[in-house]
Amino acid sequence: MPRVQHDLAQMTHQAIRKAQKKKDLPRFDIPEIVIERPKSTEWGDYSTAVCLAAARLAAMAPLDIAKQVVKRFPKTARLDDLSISAPGFINFSLADSWLQSQVEEILAQGETYADINLGEGKRVQVEFGSANPTGPLHVGFGRNVVLGDGIANVLAAAGYQVQREYYVNDAGTQMDLFAESLFARYAQALGDDTPLPEGGYQGEYVTRWGKAIAQRHADKLLGMPRRQALEQIKQIGLEEHALGSVRADCEALGISYDEWFHETTLYQEGQFQEIMSLLRQRDMLEEREGAVWFTASKHDERLKDEVIIRSNGQPGYFASDIAYHYNKFIERGFDWVIDVWGADHQGHVPRMKAMMKALGLDPDRLTLILYQLVAIKKGGADIRLSKRAGTLVELRELINDVGGDAVRFVLLSRAADSQMVFDVDLAREQSDSNPVYYVQYAHARIASILREAAKREFSAKNGDVSLLTHPAELALIRKMVDLSAVIEKAATNLAPHHLTHYAQELANVFTLFYRDCRVLPRKSGDPGATAEETAARLKLVRAARIILARAIHLMGMSAPDRM
Repeated sequence: MPRVQHDLAQMTHQAIRKAQKKKDLPRFDIPEIVIERPKSTEWGDYSTAVCLAAARLAAMAPLDIAKQVVKRFPKTARLDDLSISAPGFINFSLADSWLQSQVEEILAQGETYADINLGEGKRVQVEFGSANPTGPLHVGFGRNVVLGDGIANVLAAAGYQVQREYYVNDAGTQMDLFAESLFARYAQALGDDTPLPEGGYQGEYVTRWGKAIAQRHADKLLGMPRRQALEQIKQIGLEEHALGSVRADCEALGISYDEWFHETTLYQEGQFQEIMSLLRQRDMLEEREGAVWFTASKHDERLKDEVIIRSNGQPGYFASDIAYHYNKFIERGFDWVIDVWGADHQGHVPRMKAMMKALGLDPDRLTLILYQLVAIKKGGADIRLSKRAGTLVELRELINDVGGDAVRFVLLSRAADSQMVFDVDLAREQSDSNPVYYVQYAHARIASILREAAKREFSAKNGDVSLLTHPAELALIRKMVDLSAVIEKAATNLAPHHLTHYAQELANVFTLFYRDCRVLPRKSGDPGATAEETAARLKLVRAARIILARAIHLMGMSAPDRM
């Protein structure tokens, strides 16, 4: 579908090559051609500064290069005008007739109109969420799952085969500590004074889950040997409570995973032993200080070596990371893997790249997205988050308070590496100052217009899109056509926050169109719009509904017909 900037860049490249072939321009390596929106609409819809970048290479003035490029530019019905402005910009103006034709294209193709084939079917896995399953998701991890799902959505729209995966960290010391904390609360619920372990999980949810286990299982676990009881309550806490809570929260946000991958399977199914053997063969392991070390410094002297197996014989976190990524790339054959991690994992990135080299894989096939955590503001006060101390704001609490759509929009509205404050009071507000409400209300308004048209028996069937000549009509189409470029930008940069900005801009442009262009005749007898204008504008309104709904759905939100 129309990737206007991409296509204009290709045509500009063709024009330069043709000018070189005709000897209007000397031979030189063509710089990257970037097509951007100009600062002023008087310079058209798009412009490029490639002639300025080529000036030194061609030993020519940028304006002279631009004249030759325009002279050799391919003929296209997409453009109405090509112009040149100092000191050497080429400006592109879209043809009204092409813009009008896109209304029919949108209606014919529906929500697939803006999809592109950037990925060409490559298999990509997006692993997100993946919090230690020792409690409910808090708001910080809410940003993780919303960001990961948003990335998966735009990649799917950009032509990738996408698999969504949740990595369940069900091995290691944190799970053991969780089991001991849960057992203590279970025992206390039955009148036993078993104390919490030192550094244990103190959240209210642990007490709540402990009571639920006591009600369901009575004192059965108290009669077991301690080790057996801890293992059993760990599994109950994991499957029935922690993961049950995570699944319910994700469902409330409209997120579903293709795979829930358990860390323990890496050890049960022999993949850890496989990677240990592989790393030994490649001389990447060294035993010292009673532990086994991954010698990352052999790949990069700036890196420090990492413990794989601790002195107590237990695998460390990095051991699981290596085995897990071996499984992703070697066992399951993904072309590209994207891991969504918190910003506190910044120091782990270099060692993960070293791990890829050690496994004989291209490090660029692994992308690590690091996001900043979320501050919560409610009633003008900041709320601090800590799972272990029990002061967390559960994601479910926020969903129940403001709704899943608002949670998704707000958590998606900033770049991953930007600090974020979630203002609960603003997210609740039903006014134009709340961007979530503003975007969804625009869709509901469109649905209302179409309902009223059907009620009054007005049809878009014979609408003539060539009548869509009002500046507000053309501005709306221009913004609708932009969605494919937004998808490309979001997919290329793994930055789905661009969707939130686009949806607000589209809602605003539609509002201006609605203000300036009467869609339906007034009931009073004042025509307001002719029958022909009404039919054409109803086509435009239907197309706008498709594009706005597509943007909203890519964000994982609902597009309501009534509000």
